[in-house]
Amino acid sequence: HRQHLHRRLQGHLAGHHREPVRPHRRGAARAGRRRLAQVLPRRSALRGGRVLRRLLRDVALQPLAGAAPEHRNPTPMNTTASTPIITFDKVNKWYGDFHVLRDIDLSVAKGERIVICGPSGSGKSTLIRCVNRLEEHQQGKLVVDGVELSDDVKAIEAIRRSVGMVFQQFNLFPHLTVLENLTLSPMWVGKVPKKEAEERAMHQLQRVQIAEQAQKYPLQLSGGQQQRVAIARALCLTPKIMLFDEPTSALDPEMINEVLDVMIELANQGITMICVTHEMGFARQVADRVIFMDQGQIVEQNTAAAFFENPNNERTRDFLSKILAH
Repeated sequence: HRQHLHRRLQGHLAGHHREPVRPHRRGAARAGRRRLAQVLPRRSALRGGRVLRRLLRDVALQPLAGAAPEHRNPTPMNTTASTPIITFDKVNKWYGDFHVLRDIDLSVAKGERIVICGPSGSGKSTLIRCVNRLEEHQQGKLVVDGVELSDDVKAIEAIRRSVGMVFQQFNLFPHLTVLENLTLSPMWVGKVPKKEAEERAMHQLQRVQIAEQAQKYPLQLSGGQQQRVAIARALCLTPKIMLFDEPTSALDPEMINEVLDVMIELANQGITMICVTHEMGFARQVADRVIFMDQGQIVEQNTAAAFFENPNNERTRDFLSKILAH
């Protein structure tokens, strides 16, 4: 409210910056006294600085001369449904002289499931790592869950609590049990009591169908099991957004399906997902939209059916012909 009054005051004063401070004619002086009398109540005891403050307040509350009347909506409009949960606006990033992201424009709706594919070095992983500020963009605007990502440490911490991420490598602490890996972040970052953190962890382990391994250590599990533990760990902070950075690339072929099955289950529960992967079968089944990147740019994006059946860009067709041939 104060900022609004301040802007109104500035606008009012700006329209009179060329008026003389003192009236040159008696008529103007009398008019000035009449305006002052209208502002101040009769028998006002205001003097000095109090008079000035009263005048400034009055000026701030007066409508601008010649300005169109403001139209106020008594009830704020609900824009939740139409507001993207993630917005890239002309985002650019460099590694030294290498331009890794070039003018990225992308909006992700709440609950949308997006698959990003493309050749190695095209900027896919860098793009999703910008969402939780693991990578810093140098130009453009990036808004996540209503917060613009900048150098504000508190804002970054808040976003990281609402964005879960699963990496190519499992990144589990080998000296902690599966259960301890899952409770560590909620207890230390979320300040969740131990009992509640353990209950939440067991719920997520059941969700990824690996609850029976809670007391084992990561190295006692298979690669697919470890990746499912990593997914459960990311879910323990109840994120609004899940990022997957090629979660099956480090797995043996026999273990890929068990991880993809868990991701499909998550996708069906309405969580916002962005997944970098070359698993085109998964993309066909799950994705609301498939994005193809090359040389740091979004070359093409479309629904899964249209992307695979009728790609528009020649570079996309070339990529799909090679990856679907195997």
